[in-house]
Amino acid sequence: MSFINSSVTYGALSIFAMPVRAGLIVAALCGALSFASFACAEGRSVHLVALGDSLTAGYLLPQDKALPAVLETFLKQKGRIITITNAGVSGDTTADGLARLEWSIPDGVSGVIVALGANDMLRGLDPTIPRTNLTAILDRLKARGLPVFLIGMRAPANYGPAYAQAFDSIYPDLAKAYGAPLYPFMLEGVAGRAELLLSDGLHPNVKGVEVIARQILPQLDEFVASLR
Repeated sequence: MSFINSSVTYGALSIFAMPVRAGLIVAALCGALSFASFACAEGRSVHLVALGDSLTAGYLLPQDKALPAVLETFLKQKGRIITITNAGVSGDTTADGLARLEWSIPDGVSGVIVALGANDMLRGLDPTIPRTNLTAILDRLKARGLPVFLIGMRAPANYGPAYAQAFDSIYPDLAKAYGAPLYPFMLEGVAGRAELLLSDGLHPNVKGVEVIARQILPQLDEFVASLR
């Protein structure tokens, strides 16, 4: 929004007296105002909600060491004005995430990180179940006009190739269908590395979370930039 008082005099130059130069001044002022508006837009605060399970919640970790908090810290270090709310609940399946979606994602947020499916896989649920639930989650978020950053999960080899193919394909298929950026496997570079995991061998420790966050950061930063 901009307005200009046409009777303003800049030094000895009157806008009324010099219509040609006045046009140049008005254009310059409008350009300055547009630049200011752009600057304000660049500095706009972004609020994300991370909807997930124990990998998001930060199982047995202090809240400031959980993945959403670490991602928020790293993004702030890059100059982003951002808040990431941790809506991870340990033990949640995709069905649980769908059931609590509306109250977990309040109005007014900028976008949603969806990181569900690990518990469906650990329970050996038919992959059609998490596919159906994640589709419903993405449909509801799309209906609310909320952009999604999708974080995937992969089945271990001992589940067999048929199960792994059916489960692993869920995330790239949905990312393509909904035009959502995808980080394919949350535990990339962490799974199977004892020094980055808690004693249960499943959940990342503080160092593991930092590894995950640094790997996700470039894509998530692009996603945040797109929200502006």
